[in-house]
Amino acid sequence: MNAFEPHPLLRNPHAQTFAAALWPRRFPRLPRSTAREIETEPGTRIRGECHWQAQPRERPTLVLVHGLEGSSDSGYMLGLAERAFAAGWNAVRLNQRNCGGTESLTPTLYNSGLSGDYRAVLFELIEQYSLPEIFFAGYSMGGNLVLKMAGELAGAAPRQLRGVAAVCPSLDLAACADAVALPGNFVYQSRFVKSLKDRMRRKVKLFPGRYDLSRMACVRTLREFDDVITAAYCGFRDAADYYAQSSALRVAGEIQVPALVLTAQDDPFVPFASFSASALAKNPYVTLIAPEHGGHCAFVSRYSGDARFWAEAMVMAFCWQLSAAAFAREEIEEQHRK
Repeated sequence: MNAFEPHPLLRNPHAQTFAAALWPRRFPRLPRSTAREIETEPGTRIRGECHWQAQPRERPTLVLVHGLEGSSDSGYMLGLAERAFAAGWNAVRLNQRNCGGTESLTPTLYNSGLSGDYRAVLFELIEQYSLPEIFFAGYSMGGNLVLKMAGELAGAAPRQLRGVAAVCPSLDLAACADAVALPGNFVYQSRFVKSLKDRMRRKVKLFPGRYDLSRMACVRTLREFDDVITAAYCGFRDAADYYAQSSALRVAGEIQVPALVLTAQDDPFVPFASFSASALAKNPYVTLIAPEHGGHCAFVSRYSGDARFWAEAMVMAFCWQLSAAAFAREEIEEQHRK
């Protein structure tokens, strides 16, 4: 796997982060998707945008999970899906609950602890689609969710789950909430809070009487939002309880499938210190790659073409290696049986 070399004009973490979000991209190798709704618990469905190969059961599948206030149409989701499809894989771009215009599919809210949604997707793909090789990749909040899912499955992970990848995962939610509240991160925090409030207003129109918008009147930070909205309506005592229970770091030591964690040491609001925790650092299943530069879920490299978005290339290379290794093992086992 190649080391990350940042674009010469984007060595600042904020420049990296904004450039990745605003970079004009096209995805000519990604065909039109087929929408699929999956029930993750009674009364709740999430929607996936599926790109199937001609013989889906004969191909590996990459399932993608976006970050806070993103969607299946976020640039990094489309970019990685295109890369996977062009390599001959199936790609499934998931919307988290309420994201990507799916507020009507559940009366509930989304949060960083809902790893059960992705476990439900995993077993749906195994039981209903008979897919032999499944990989999950998540960005930021999505990275926390896929790592948490893997940690909770622990030794009971189905053999079809070949690996997980997380890009800049917010695996210590309290530390991330504190970091995004720093003065230098005002732009990020204000954007997140505004978007979350707007989503709540849409939600109230669909489910009148279920939520009290007056709770948001004094909310100015993510922690305040999580304290009075997320925790209150998702079964947590307060924001601190929500962060403690929902952080993947709590179960990182239990991960027993190959896991790639990509993060940047200069990420503006995912503190690098989180990744030195022993549960993560001492887990032999986890590979941590942490370039000095890269911003948040950005990693815009100095190279053009397919090499421009380094994290997407790294995730795909990681999954390819695992798939090839599994195929070689199965070939050897088949020869021994003969």
